[in-house]
Amino acid sequence: MSQTDPTIAMRKGETLPVEALDQELKQHLPSLTGTPEITQFPGGASNLTYRLSYPDQSLILRRPPPGPLPKGAHNMVREAELMQAIQPHYPKAPEVVMIVSGSPTLGCDYYLMKEQRGLILRRTPPMDLSAGQCQRLCQVFVDGLAELHGIDVNEAGLSHLGKGEGYIARQVSSWTDRLSRAQSPDVPAFDDIGHWLTQHQPADQPACLIHNDYRFDNLVLDPETFAARGVLDWELATLGDPLMDLGTALAYWVEADDHPAMLAIRPQPTHLPGMMTRAELVSAYCKARDIAEVDFRFYEVFGLFRLAGILQQIYARFYQGQTTDKRFAGFGQVVAHLHQRCAGLIV
Repeated sequence: MSQTDPTIAMRKGETLPVEALDQELKQHLPSLTGTPEITQFPGGASNLTYRLSYPDQSLILRRPPPGPLPKGAHNMVREAELMQAIQPHYPKAPEVVMIVSGSPTLGCDYYLMKEQRGLILRRTPPMDLSAGQCQRLCQVFVDGLAELHGIDVNEAGLSHLGKGEGYIARQVSSWTDRLSRAQSPDVPAFDDIGHWLTQHQPADQPACLIHNDYRFDNLVLDPETFAARGVLDWELATLGDPLMDLGTALAYWVEADDHPAMLAIRPQPTHLPGMMTRAELVSAYCKARDIAEVDFRFYEVFGLFRLAGILQQIYARFYQGQTTDKRFAGFGQVVAHLHQRCAGLIV
Protein backbone atom coordinates (compact mmCIF):
# COMPACT_ATOMS: atom_id res chain seq x y z
CA MET A 1 0.00 0.00 0.00
CA SER A 2 1.47 3.34 -1.07
CA GLN A 3 0.60 6.28 1.13
CA THR A 4 1.36 9.98 1.17
CA ASP A 5 0.79 12.51 3.91
CA PRO A 6 -2.35 14.56 3.10
CA THR A 7 -1.98 18.23 2.25
CA ILE A 8 -4.36 21.20 2.12
CA ALA A 9 -4.69 24.32 0.01
CA MET A 10 -2.11 26.93 1.03
CA ARG A 11 -3.28 28.88 4.08
CA LYS A 12 -4.04 32.58 3.88
CA GLY A 13 -0.89 34.54 4.62
CA GLU A 14 1.31 31.52 3.81
CA THR A 15 0.78 31.21 0.04
CA LEU A 16 3.67 30.83 -2.39
CA PRO A 17 3.78 32.59 -5.79
CA VAL A 18 3.49 29.54 -8.04
CA GLU A 19 4.68 30.95 -11.37
CA ALA A 20 7.53 33.06 -9.98
CA LEU A 21 8.72 30.21 -7.74
CA ASP A 22 8.56 27.76 -10.64
CA GLN A 23 10.78 30.07 -12.72
CA GLU A 24 13.26 30.41 -9.86
CA LEU A 25 13.44 26.64 -9.34
CA LYS A 26 14.03 25.98 -13.02
CA GLN A 27 17.01 28.31 -12.97
CA HIS A 28 18.62 25.86 -10.54
CA LEU A 29 16.94 22.65 -11.74
CA PRO A 30 16.47 22.92 -15.53
CA SER A 31 15.29 19.29 -15.69
CA LEU A 32 11.97 20.30 -14.09
CA THR A 33 9.08 20.26 -16.56
CA GLY A 34 5.54 21.58 -16.40
CA THR A 35 4.01 23.74 -13.69
CA PRO A 36 3.73 22.45 -10.13
CA GLU A 37 0.59 22.11 -8.07
CA ILE A 38 1.55 23.50 -4.67
CA THR A 39 -0.23 22.36 -1.51
CA GLN A 40 0.67 22.81 2.14
CA PHE A 41 1.19 20.31 4.93
CA PRO A 42 -1.21 21.29 7.72
CA GLY A 43 0.86 19.96 10.61
CA GLY A 44 3.71 21.69 12.40
CA ALA A 45 3.78 25.02 14.15
CA SER A 46 7.31 26.12 13.30
CA ASN A 47 8.63 26.07 9.74
CA LEU A 48 6.23 25.84 6.79
CA THR A 49 6.29 22.79 4.54
CA TYR A 50 4.81 22.43 1.05
CA ARG A 51 4.45 19.70 -1.56
CA LEU A 52 5.36 20.76 -5.10
CA SER A 53 3.75 18.21 -7.43
CA TYR A 54 5.38 18.36 -10.87
CA PRO A 55 4.13 16.03 -13.63
CA ASP A 56 7.07 13.63 -13.18
CA GLN A 57 8.14 14.12 -9.55
CA SER A 58 7.10 15.43 -6.15
CA LEU A 59 9.38 17.71 -4.14
CA ILE A 60 9.08 19.12 -0.62
CA LEU A 61 9.85 22.78 0.11
CA ARG A 62 10.68 24.03 3.61
CA ARG A 63 10.76 27.70 4.54
CA PRO A 64 10.54 29.76 7.75
CA PRO A 65 7.24 31.34 8.83
CA PRO A 66 6.57 34.97 7.87
CA GLY A 67 7.25 37.84 10.22
CA PRO A 68 10.09 38.61 12.67
CA LEU A 69 11.82 35.48 13.94
CA PRO A 70 13.74 34.68 17.16
CA LYS A 71 17.50 34.95 16.77
CA GLY A 72 19.02 31.65 15.64
CA ALA A 73 15.66 29.98 14.97
CA HIS A 74 14.27 28.73 11.64
CA ASN A 75 17.70 28.43 9.99
CA MET A 76 16.85 26.68 6.74
CA VAL A 77 20.39 26.59 5.41
CA ARG A 78 21.74 24.96 8.57
CA GLU A 79 18.98 22.33 8.57
CA ALA A 80 19.55 21.45 4.92
CA GLU A 81 23.33 21.31 5.20
CA LEU A 82 23.05 19.17 8.32
CA MET A 83 20.82 16.69 6.47
CA GLN A 84 23.30 16.60 3.61
CA ALA A 85 26.03 15.66 6.08
CA ILE A 86 23.92 13.03 7.86
CA GLN A 87 22.16 11.36 4.93
CA PRO A 88 25.11 9.27 3.63
CA HIS A 89 25.48 7.71 7.10
CA TYR A 90 21.81 7.65 8.06
CA PRO A 91 19.67 7.05 4.95
CA LYS A 92 16.46 7.73 6.89
CA ALA A 93 17.31 11.44 6.70
CA PRO A 94 15.73 13.11 3.63
CA GLU A 95 17.82 13.77 0.52
CA VAL A 96 18.26 17.50 -0.10
CA VAL A 97 17.92 18.57 -3.74
CA MET A 98 18.61 22.29 -3.54
CA ILE A 99 19.34 25.07 -1.04
CA VAL A 100 18.39 28.68 -1.86
CA SER A 101 19.78 31.45 0.33
CA GLY A 102 18.09 34.84 0.24
CA SER A 103 15.49 34.01 -2.39
CA PRO A 104 14.21 37.18 -4.13
CA THR A 105 10.97 35.31 -4.86
CA LEU A 106 10.11 34.22 -1.31
CA GLY A 107 12.21 36.79 0.55
CA CYS A 108 13.80 34.11 2.73
CA ASP A 109 16.03 31.04 2.69
CA TYR A 110 14.46 27.72 1.74
CA TYR A 111 15.38 24.27 0.53
CA LEU A 112 13.93 21.45 -1.53
CA MET A 113 14.15 17.76 -0.69
CA LYS A 114 12.89 14.52 -2.16
CA GLU A 115 9.62 13.30 -0.71
CA GLN A 116 9.70 10.27 1.57
CA ARG A 117 6.43 8.39 1.14
CA GLY A 118 4.79 6.30 3.80
CA LEU A 119 2.58 6.48 6.88
CA ILE A 120 2.96 9.45 9.21
CA LEU A 121 1.09 9.16 12.50
CA ARG A 122 -0.38 12.46 13.51
CA ARG A 123 -2.81 13.15 16.36
CA THR A 124 -5.50 11.00 14.75
CA PRO A 125 -4.25 7.89 12.88
CA PRO A 126 -5.74 7.21 9.42
CA MET A 127 -6.76 3.74 10.62
CA ASP A 128 -7.81 1.99 13.83
CA LEU A 129 -4.83 0.71 15.79
CA SER A 130 -5.03 -2.34 18.02
CA ALA A 131 -3.19 -2.51 21.35
CA GLY A 132 -0.73 -4.94 19.73
CA GLN A 133 -0.04 -2.52 16.88
CA CYS A 134 0.49 0.29 19.37
CA GLN A 135 3.03 -1.84 21.23
CA ARG A 136 4.81 -2.51 17.93
CA LEU A 137 4.85 1.20 17.10
CA CYS A 138 6.37 2.05 20.47
CA GLN A 139 9.17 -0.46 19.95
CA VAL A 140 9.85 0.97 16.47
CA PHE A 141 9.96 4.43 18.05
CA VAL A 142 12.40 3.41 20.78
CA ASP A 143 14.62 1.33 18.51
CA GLY A 144 14.81 4.17 16.00
CA LEU A 145 15.97 6.66 18.61
CA ALA A 146 18.51 4.16 19.95
CA GLU A 147 19.78 3.55 16.40
CA LEU A 148 20.24 7.27 15.80
CA HIS A 149 22.11 7.70 19.08
CA GLY A 150 24.30 4.71 18.23
CA ILE A 151 25.88 6.30 15.13
CA ASP A 152 29.63 6.70 15.54
CA VAL A 153 29.90 10.42 14.81
CA ASN A 154 33.70 10.35 14.53
CA GLU A 155 33.68 7.48 12.06
CA ALA A 156 30.89 9.18 10.10
CA GLY A 157 32.80 12.48 10.04
CA LEU A 158 30.04 14.34 11.88
CA SER A 159 32.00 15.56 14.90
CA HIS A 160 32.03 19.10 13.46
CA LEU A 161 28.28 19.38 14.11
CA GLY A 162 28.73 19.81 17.86
CA LYS A 163 30.16 22.54 20.10
CA GLY A 164 32.03 20.29 22.51
CA GLU A 165 31.45 19.75 26.21
CA GLY A 166 28.81 21.59 28.19
CA TYR A 167 25.74 20.69 26.11
CA ILE A 168 23.35 20.57 29.08
CA ALA A 169 24.53 23.90 30.47
CA ARG A 170 24.19 25.56 27.06
CA GLN A 171 20.67 24.20 26.59
CA VAL A 172 19.46 25.30 30.02
CA SER A 173 20.94 28.77 29.51
CA SER A 174 19.59 29.10 25.96
CA TRP A 175 16.02 28.06 26.74
CA THR A 176 15.95 30.17 29.91
CA ASP A 177 16.86 33.17 27.76
CA ARG A 178 14.35 32.29 25.02
CA LEU A 179 11.51 31.94 27.49
CA SER A 180 12.39 35.25 29.08
CA ARG A 181 12.51 37.08 25.75
CA ALA A 182 9.21 35.56 24.58
CA GLN A 183 7.38 36.35 27.83
CA SER A 184 3.85 37.68 27.45
CA PRO A 185 1.90 39.13 30.39
CA ASP A 186 -0.78 36.44 30.38
CA VAL A 187 1.50 33.45 31.12
CA PRO A 188 3.62 32.67 34.20
CA ALA A 189 7.36 33.33 34.15
CA PHE A 190 9.63 30.28 34.28
CA ASP A 191 12.42 31.85 36.36
CA ASP A 192 11.90 29.35 39.17
CA ILE A 193 12.10 26.37 36.80
CA GLY A 194 15.18 27.74 35.06
CA HIS A 195 16.88 28.25 38.43
CA TRP A 196 16.11 24.65 39.48
CA LEU A 197 17.49 23.28 36.21
CA THR A 198 20.64 25.35 36.60
CA GLN A 199 21.18 24.02 40.13
CA HIS A 200 20.48 20.34 39.29
CA GLN A 201 22.38 19.73 36.06
CA PRO A 202 23.77 16.19 35.79
CA ALA A 203 27.06 15.41 34.08
CA ASP A 204 26.82 15.25 30.28
CA GLN A 205 26.48 11.81 28.72
CA PRO A 206 28.94 11.11 25.86
CA ALA A 207 27.81 13.26 22.95
CA CYS A 208 26.05 11.65 20.01
CA LEU A 209 23.87 12.71 17.10
CA ILE A 210 20.53 13.84 18.54
CA HIS A 211 17.38 14.87 16.67
CA ASN A 212 15.75 17.17 19.27
CA ASP A 213 12.24 16.75 17.81
CA TYR A 214 11.85 12.97 17.63
CA ARG A 215 8.13 12.21 17.48
CA PHE A 216 5.78 9.91 15.57
CA ASP A 217 4.70 12.77 13.32
CA ASN A 218 8.33 13.14 12.23
CA LEU A 219 8.67 9.45 11.32
CA VAL A 220 7.78 8.01 7.91
CA LEU A 221 6.63 4.42 8.47
CA ASP A 222 5.93 1.45 6.23
CA PRO A 223 2.09 1.28 6.24
CA GLU A 224 2.11 -2.52 6.54
CA THR A 225 4.98 -3.36 8.90
CA PHE A 226 5.41 0.02 10.65
CA ALA A 227 9.16 -0.18 10.00
CA ALA A 228 10.71 3.29 9.89
CA ARG A 229 11.54 4.48 6.37
CA GLY A 230 12.48 8.05 7.17
CA VAL A 231 12.94 10.69 9.85
CA LEU A 232 11.86 14.27 9.13
CA ASP A 233 12.42 17.76 10.56
CA TRP A 234 16.12 18.07 11.41
CA GLU A 235 15.96 21.78 12.25
CA LEU A 236 17.16 21.29 15.83
CA ALA A 237 19.51 18.32 15.34
CA THR A 238 23.04 18.56 16.70
CA LEU A 239 25.57 16.63 18.77
CA GLY A 240 24.59 16.41 22.40
CA ASP A 241 23.41 14.37 25.35
CA PRO A 242 21.17 11.44 24.27
CA LEU A 243 19.16 11.54 27.51
CA MET A 244 18.30 15.17 26.79
CA ASP A 245 16.98 14.01 23.41
CA LEU A 246 14.84 11.40 25.14
CA GLY A 247 13.63 14.03 27.60
CA THR A 248 12.47 16.28 24.77
CA ALA A 249 10.65 13.31 23.21
CA LEU A 250 8.90 12.61 26.52
CA ALA A 251 7.51 16.16 26.60
CA TYR A 252 5.39 15.37 23.54
CA TRP A 253 4.42 11.88 24.78
CA VAL A 254 0.86 12.55 25.98
CA GLU A 255 -0.84 9.84 28.03
CA ALA A 256 -4.59 9.18 28.20
CA ASP A 257 -4.97 10.64 31.72
CA ASP A 258 -2.91 13.80 31.10
CA HIS A 259 -4.38 17.28 31.49
CA PRO A 260 -6.95 18.24 28.80
CA ALA A 261 -4.63 21.05 27.64
CA MET A 262 -2.00 18.47 26.66
CA LEU A 263 -4.51 16.13 25.07
CA ALA A 264 -5.82 19.06 23.04
CA ILE A 265 -2.45 19.78 21.41
CA ARG A 266 -1.02 16.25 21.24
CA PRO A 267 0.82 15.84 17.93
CA GLN A 268 0.78 12.03 18.01
CA PRO A 269 -1.59 9.23 19.14
CA THR A 270 0.38 8.15 22.21
CA HIS A 271 -2.79 8.22 24.33
CA LEU A 272 -4.19 5.07 22.68
CA PRO A 273 -4.48 1.73 24.55
CA GLY A 274 -1.29 -0.29 24.17
CA MET A 275 1.04 2.70 23.93
CA MET A 276 3.89 2.81 26.44
CA THR A 277 3.75 5.22 29.34
CA ARG A 278 6.55 7.76 29.64
CA ALA A 279 8.18 5.65 32.37
CA GLU A 280 7.97 2.54 30.19
CA LEU A 281 9.48 4.46 27.30
CA VAL A 282 12.52 5.40 29.40
CA SER A 283 12.99 1.79 30.50
CA ALA A 284 12.65 0.48 26.95
CA TYR A 285 15.19 3.02 25.68
CA CYS A 286 17.75 2.11 28.33
CA LYS A 287 17.25 -1.56 27.47
CA ALA A 288 17.64 -0.88 23.74
CA ARG A 289 20.94 0.93 24.34
CA ASP A 290 22.05 -1.45 27.10
CA ILE A 291 22.61 1.35 29.59
CA ALA A 292 21.70 1.62 33.27
CA GLU A 293 18.51 3.47 34.11
CA VAL A 294 19.01 6.84 35.77
CA ASP A 295 16.90 9.28 37.76
CA PHE A 296 15.12 10.89 34.84
CA ARG A 297 13.51 13.82 36.66
CA PHE A 298 15.96 16.47 35.40
CA TYR A 299 15.54 15.37 31.78
CA GLU A 300 11.75 15.27 32.08
CA VAL A 301 11.61 18.76 33.59
CA PHE A 302 13.95 20.09 30.94
CA GLY A 303 11.83 18.56 28.17
CA LEU A 304 8.73 20.31 29.50
CA PHE A 305 10.68 23.56 30.02
CA ARG A 306 11.95 23.45 26.44
CA LEU A 307 8.49 22.66 25.06
CA ALA A 308 7.15 25.65 26.98
CA GLY A 309 9.83 27.77 25.31
CA ILE A 310 8.90 26.54 21.85
CA LEU A 311 5.19 27.10 22.39
CA GLN A 312 5.70 30.48 24.04
CA GLN A 313 7.82 31.72 21.12
CA ILE A 314 4.98 30.77 18.78
CA TYR A 315 2.30 32.15 21.10
CA ALA A 316 4.18 35.44 21.46
CA ARG A 317 3.95 35.91 17.69
CA PHE A 318 0.18 35.33 17.90
CA TYR A 319 -0.19 37.58 20.96
CA GLN A 320 1.64 40.40 19.16
CA GLY A 321 -0.44 39.99 16.00
CA GLN A 322 2.42 38.72 13.83
CA THR A 323 0.36 35.67 12.88
CA THR A 324 -3.40 35.12 12.84
CA ASP A 325 -3.23 31.31 12.78
CA LYS A 326 -6.00 30.31 15.19
CA ARG A 327 -4.17 27.07 16.07
CA PHE A 328 -1.88 29.15 18.29
CA ALA A 329 -4.59 30.98 20.27
CA GLY A 330 -4.61 28.43 23.12
CA PHE A 331 -0.85 27.96 23.39
CA GLY A 332 -0.63 30.39 26.30
CA GLN A 333 -2.90 28.13 28.36
CA VAL A 334 -0.72 25.13 27.50
CA VAL A 335 2.42 27.02 28.54
CA ALA A 336 0.78 27.83 31.89
CA HIS A 337 0.00 24.14 32.37
CA LEU A 338 3.59 23.18 31.52
CA HIS A 339 4.80 25.53 34.24
CA GLN A 340 2.47 23.79 36.66
CA ARG A 341 3.81 20.37 35.65
CA CYS A 342 7.40 21.48 36.03
CA ALA A 343 6.66 22.97 39.45
CA GLY A 344 5.07 19.71 40.53
CA LEU A 345 8.12 17.69 39.47
CA ILE A 346 10.72 19.84 41.22
CA VAL A 347 8.99 19.88 44.63
